[in-house]
Amino acid sequence: MSTLWSKGTQATDLVEDFTVGNDRILDMCLAKYDVIGSKAHIRMLESIGLLTSDELETLTAALDQILGEINAGKFILEDDVEDIHSQVELLLTRRLGDIGKKIHSGRSRNDQVLVDLKLFLKDEVITLRDEILHLFYTLQNLSEKHKNVLMPGYTHGQVAMPSSFGLWFGAYAEALADDMYMLRGAFNVTDQNPLGSAAGYGSSFPLDREMTTELLDFGSLDYNVVAAQLSRGKSERAVASAIGAVALTLNKFASDCCMYMSPNYGFIRFPDELTTGSSIMPHKKNPDVWEIMRGNCNRIMSVESQISMLCGNMPHGYHRDFQLLKDILFPALELMHKCLHMADYMLQHIRINERILDSSIYDYLFTVEEVNRRTLAGMPFRDAYREVGIEVNEGRFRYHGAPGKSNGELTAEDVKHTSAGSLGNLCTEKIREKMESAASF
Repeated sequence: MSTLWSKGTQATDLVEDFTVGNDRILDMCLAKYDVIGSKAHIRMLESIGLLTSDELETLTAALDQILGEINAGKFILEDDVEDIHSQVELLLTRRLGDIGKKIHSGRSRNDQVLVDLKLFLKDEVITLRDEILHLFYTLQNLSEKHKNVLMPGYTHGQVAMPSSFGLWFGAYAEALADDMYMLRGAFNVTDQNPLGSAAGYGSSFPLDREMTTELLDFGSLDYNVVAAQLSRGKSERAVASAIGAVALTLNKFASDCCMYMSPNYGFIRFPDELTTGSSIMPHKKNPDVWEIMRGNCNRIMSVESQISMLCGNMPHGYHRDFQLLKDILFPALELMHKCLHMADYMLQHIRINERILDSSIYDYLFTVEEVNRRTLAGMPFRDAYREVGIEVNEGRFRYHGAPGKSNGELTAEDVKHTSAGSLGNLCTEKIREKMESAASF
């Protein structure tokens, strides 16, 4: 491979294949951002006298043409070109001659890839924010729709106390709000302009870094040029941590769905076309979507650790190891988008069982409610606790809080939980306010 910076020697094909790896494929994700970064860079170069206004106009038109080719799916990263940065510069040089050779003044591929990555990650985070918000509102709508339908709560895998579908759906909505705070933090880490740090030690050109910060819509600068290079891996890890938090939330929800779809529980169901069957057992309706989602979320959660392991033993400055970050993070981001879309799609078709508590399995679900009822009537708590415990042991316990109703007929209104966040007071609006505050970036 002959590069634009070749000094007369070139690596063997074996070395080239090993060092480039999947970069050509992954760099296509960065193509438009490389052009956007270059457009800002040349405007700055013109402002400090390294390009004439005519050269700026010519280069801008050529870059716009390349951007059009990218958006139309006609842009190709040639087999013998190392990366996206080289491809764009090569096209400019082919099409414009010497003018194209001026675009790299005051810039290194090190700060170029940093700009590309940060612009890419900012867009990814914004897209994830919107997808999470959509899922959040779906969960909140389901929470309100089914807020009065009771379901059993479990601790240690055993029947514990009454819960509700309002609580269950609402819990995962609020968990996503917490995850959004982490995503917001990742955005803030990423929203800093590294352009102008060059290879990590700045440039003797009088670069106007504040100008490119404004042109590229970054919130701030990576001021110290060495710190800018130290941010390689940090932005990726921040984003990985955020999507890992989202993945953990989805992982738990997927596990719930797998369990609750089982006939042994029978809390929820989905249309046949959203489940899969067995090759031998004709009755099966397997939760394959949720199982695959659970597994994929586990994979996403591992990404932060992989990034930490990759970046943890390098001194400051650029090292080729950083290239491998794209291999780790880019597929995880794509997987995160798919999981969010699929979770939302499945929830549009969820069906719930409104008579779960008819089963004798849940005869003792209301022991705490009965203890509290007797305590409110004047009995000391420990006496009420002991009395109900004896009734359970002797098989004669009955909940007396809703006379004339069987357990399966009870609603959340019959279980008088009124404290903030309980099944009788879901605080849906407060949770929505929390989410919208977290998502305001």
